[in-house]
Amino acid sequence: MADDSLDLHFSFFKHLLGFYKENRGRIKTHYRDLSKKFLAFNDPENATAFLRVPQYEALEIYIFLKEFLDNKPVHEVFKEWYTREGKFENRREIGLADDEQLELIDRFREEDYEKIFRQIKAQARQYPNYIFALTMGTGKTILMATCIFYEFILANKFPKDPKYCHNALVFAPDRTVLQSLKEIQTFEMTKVVPPEYVNFLNQRVQFHFLEEAGTSLNTLDRSRFNLIISNTQKIILKKQHKNKTEAERLFGSGKPTFEPKSVYAQAEDLYSFDKPDSEADLSTNQRFEKLRRLEQLGIFVDEAHHAFGTNLKKDVGAAKDKRVTSLRNTIDILAKCLEDTGTRVVACYNFTGTPYVGKEVLPEVVYAYGLQEAINKEYLKKVSLHSYTATQNEEFISVAITNFLKATEGLRPEGMLPKLAFFAPTIDDLRLQLRPAVEKELAKHGISSDSILVNVGDPKLTTNDEIREFNALDTPRSEKQFILLVNKGREGWNCRSLFGVGLFRKPKSKIFVLQATMRCLRQIGDVQHTGQVYLSHENLQILNDELKQNFRITSADFENAGSKKQRVQVRVVPPPRTIKLRRIKRQFKMEPKEPRKGIDLELMKADRDKYRLLHYQQEGISAEAAKKQKSGTPEDLSYIRDQRQFSEITLVAEISRYLNKQCLGIQPILASTKEGTDGILKAVNEFNELLYDWVIPRLFREFYDITPEEKTEEYEIELIKVPERGYYEVSADNDKIVRNTDTMAEGIDPKRSFHLDTYCFDSNPERDLFWKLLQDDQIKQVYFTGMLTHGQTDFFIQYIDPESHTVRSYYPDFLFQKEDDTYVIVEVKGEHQMDDPVVKAKQEFAEQTATASGMTYRMIGGKEVISGYSKLFS
Repeated sequence: MADDSLDLHFSFFKHLLGFYKENRGRIKTHYRDLSKKFLAFNDPENATAFLRVPQYEALEIYIFLKEFLDNKPVHEVFKEWYTREGKFENRREIGLADDEQLELIDRFREEDYEKIFRQIKAQARQYPNYIFALTMGTGKTILMATCIFYEFILANKFPKDPKYCHNALVFAPDRTVLQSLKEIQTFEMTKVVPPEYVNFLNQRVQFHFLEEAGTSLNTLDRSRFNLIISNTQKIILKKQHKNKTEAERLFGSGKPTFEPKSVYAQAEDLYSFDKPDSEADLSTNQRFEKLRRLEQLGIFVDEAHHAFGTNLKKDVGAAKDKRVTSLRNTIDILAKCLEDTGTRVVACYNFTGTPYVGKEVLPEVVYAYGLQEAINKEYLKKVSLHSYTATQNEEFISVAITNFLKATEGLRPEGMLPKLAFFAPTIDDLRLQLRPAVEKELAKHGISSDSILVNVGDPKLTTNDEIREFNALDTPRSEKQFILLVNKGREGWNCRSLFGVGLFRKPKSKIFVLQATMRCLRQIGDVQHTGQVYLSHENLQILNDELKQNFRITSADFENAGSKKQRVQVRVVPPPRTIKLRRIKRQFKMEPKEPRKGIDLELMKADRDKYRLLHYQQEGISAEAAKKQKSGTPEDLSYIRDQRQFSEITLVAEISRYLNKQCLGIQPILASTKEGTDGILKAVNEFNELLYDWVIPRLFREFYDITPEEKTEEYEIELIKVPERGYYEVSADNDKIVRNTDTMAEGIDPKRSFHLDTYCFDSNPERDLFWKLLQDDQIKQVYFTGMLTHGQTDFFIQYIDPESHTVRSYYPDFLFQKEDDTYVIVEVKGEHQMDDPVVKAKQEFAEQTATASGMTYRMIGGKEVISGYSKLFS
């Protein structure tokens, strides 16, 4: 019998990520070079990369779905994964590291698979629909912008490929989130876009920010690279459920009844919806009509849940109530309209904070990064929960403010004052109880009431000056420290300098407790700080329930998150250590030359067989049948391949594009070849690949001479740069931190090691190897160099990434000097990584640098640290 809970707990996105990581190298061979280059630029292993790990992993899955899986719907991906068909053929099982109920697919039966498949397929639309669930503070807005920039770059390069978005529509659930989405427009795209594509984006992308009601959408029909950011209410279709009475028709429009023809009547043939009640409704329909005239539209829904909890099912279209005209219905209708005009919604990408709805896992989640993991990895502040029983209003506020001032004493991260926000359920509660109590308590501490800021959305209580102050909270000039709010704790309010929240009254919405709590967790500065949360005991119970429903953790897990790692201040130990390193600089000099006439392209020598589509047929599965199949003559089906048919003009233009030569100079050269223009056309029209693999490379050699140049340059480099503030901040597990004051380091000559006073290792094998090297009499000096990899040292080796073909920097783990004064560079790697193409590339270039510098390079597996230690000296 099938397990009824399987559909509630099975997290396909975890298996999808596991498959990607296991097969990353093979998968990327299917990518376009531009996609590889875009990923390489944003890889967190690069010292200059901007994206955090969860953002980059989500981007990897985004491109994986597009380039490897061709934007297939999730239910089709799941089916192929389970049946090991298509791109998942020959996949092997991958266990999951957490307490996932189903660690291996073999553990559930066919009926279980069918149940999960039906659940996922039930959410299918006519367009692919994906959900990315990244917890608050991990950078969903920047991730969204990065994905859109990627889409536009690829769409410009491959305009006929239906996988890529030519236009993007970003939906925000409310005005607060809409304001936060302005970051997409103001964000410095050079941080996530390779420099050679920035000018294109700056020149071609048209931003349309639909902030005010009644603002029309001014896009050109069939234009490309429009990025439209809108509140959902400004696009969502509105439905009139009852006919207007005669009185409503008379007085509802506000227009004179004697006009022969109203503006609405004039537009009636243009808009196929009910007559709008107002100009704002007319603008809504105008926006929808404009969207119908854009091609290959990608839709991005921010904060897709609108609110944590069960509303997410309704908002993403899982609601059973057909009377609900949801955002999803609007997207469905828009997709149908685009399809009718010969184009499409490429896909809908939903970004939310949790993959869960109550007890269920959302079926179309393709990537998730949880709250506890984000705190553990220091992307968010740690949290300290304070709950109080039987406290009156003034008592709660008194103990909260006193504790907050003590916890944040002397703290001013990035020059900003730490803030404490109190949430009141109503404006009257704030005005009559909360504010007087806060003013009274601040007076006890000698703090002026000028440090209080109110924002309730009511112009009677919140002035324009206070709104400006509210928007400037995250600036060093702000002296507001105590923020009093009503209904401002939902998503979209991003205040990194918020260090505490107080919520003592039970709010109308239980989810508001979780939302308000998380407002103070956004990370600030280089150090992981702690947010202070003050709740009544009742609200703490609500928080615990919401954490279980939305993140599968308890309040104890929430509070303990991040406690496993220790933040360490690492200081440089004088004198600065320097070494001499030789780096090989290779250049290729390209000199134009006059091409010969009568060139023989030798097209008859080109191997055409590798381009043919051959059909083999085998009767049976026996060895004898296979032998007959190999000896038989295959059927050539090459004629059914989709080949571009070049004319003389398009052929010359295509070659000109690659050789950077004028068409007028290329045409006579082609005509003078032994094959002639007609002969070349016949060959490349049969197999397009011949143009790029054979014709263009040979013509290139006729137009240019390539001369390689190699130069060896010697540098004296510092193993560590002295930081301006005197120390570096590093986070590490307690058992992987080694200090020069530790007991095991006693009696060690300080000149032998510790160019930093503290070493923070990534793994136990690294730590064990360090102690073994330090105690070896054959070694004069040993330094751990693999912990600071973001520009803090000049000891790095440049290599060419085999996947993206870009130059990247690699920081080896150890450098030690033997008694004969020769140096050895050491890298410690897990055995499962030794054959990775990127690891091999690092090894190849490191060996070249080491040889040129009179050094030795050795790579050692984690399990070999003890048994294979001697090979470091061979």
